[in-house]
Amino acid sequence: MTLHAVIMAGGSGTRFWPASRQEVPKQLLRMGSTRSMLQTTFDRLSGLVSSQHVLVATNSQLVEAVVSQLPDLPIEHIIGEPVKRDTAPCIGVAASLVQAADKDGMMIVMPSDHVIEPRSEFHRAIQAGVRLIEQDPERIVTFGIRPTYPAESFGYIERGNALDGSTGVAAFEVQRFREKPKKEVAEEFFSAGSFYWNSGIFLWKAKTILNALKSYEPEMFEHIDRISQAIGTPNFHAKFVEHFQEIQGKSIDYAVMERHPKVALIEAPFQWDDVGSWQAMSRLLKPDGQGNAVEGPYLGIDSKNMIVRSEADHLVVTIGMQDVIVVHTKDATLVAPKQEEERVREVVKQLQELGLRQYL
Repeated sequence: MTLHAVIMAGGSGTRFWPASRQEVPKQLLRMGSTRSMLQTTFDRLSGLVSSQHVLVATNSQLVEAVVSQLPDLPIEHIIGEPVKRDTAPCIGVAASLVQAADKDGMMIVMPSDHVIEPRSEFHRAIQAGVRLIEQDPERIVTFGIRPTYPAESFGYIERGNALDGSTGVAAFEVQRFREKPKKEVAEEFFSAGSFYWNSGIFLWKAKTILNALKSYEPEMFEHIDRISQAIGTPNFHAKFVEHFQEIQGKSIDYAVMERHPKVALIEAPFQWDDVGSWQAMSRLLKPDGQGNAVEGPYLGIDSKNMIVRSEADHLVVTIGMQDVIVVHTKDATLVAPKQEEERVREVVKQLQELGLRQYL
């Protein structure tokens, strides 16, 4: 059974403004690494999935940038979505392409903006998932992250009964999925010890996920099926654009995961970071003796617990500051207290309302 991979790379990364822009969103940036997040996601598959069996789903405006970052990937393996329609339609089209190439194909689906270490443990987890699906081809597998604090920004998965331990990693039936909780509920989940953060990484047979979409989302599947029928024909792109934009968007969690009777959870043996906001830089970079996480030229005087990112030719200096984010780019600079970082999205919204598109 051949293993395929789908990398979802269509996000806008608004919380990483001003470094993340419409033409170069977060997944195309280097975040504490010499390679972009998309490139490191692709690299992570080496030795597990052939580059000839990798698809990247992005938006149509980013296709050229993805091609330049992943020159080893055949251009026909880049899916440029004409409009944003959330993860279920994206996954459905990708599964159709996998099945057209490989009737019995199995596919990993993963976001392009996570940091996962070490690669060997990621491979071990995926291989354990493959064995679970070989035991039951109708099964779909997700990967849960053991919480390190009561996070309110992640969805949760509650584990059920343990599955056969022969996979080499801890595996369970899924009891239920839970939405991003409020603080008190997050604390309950954390204390219970039976809840995991939802990593958004999935494994299944292409046939299984398509059958699930057909059962649970028949209107969506009808459009996906029309796209599928055009694969390999000169009309594929036109049919893709026509039918994809007709789909009512929905996440794969709502469309399938919360409804499917055979979902297995693997407790991730790897370290995971979703790099959801600028504060992730404190985890990705080794802070200095004052707790400052720095990328680029920086001089801090009586400054501590700073996050600073700058261009190579631009020095940032802070005096008497702490717990502040400073991000400098060639045409915009962000300065914000760490506790206000969620409001970076407000900046993007206001720039849109003011018509200042050159800064988006």
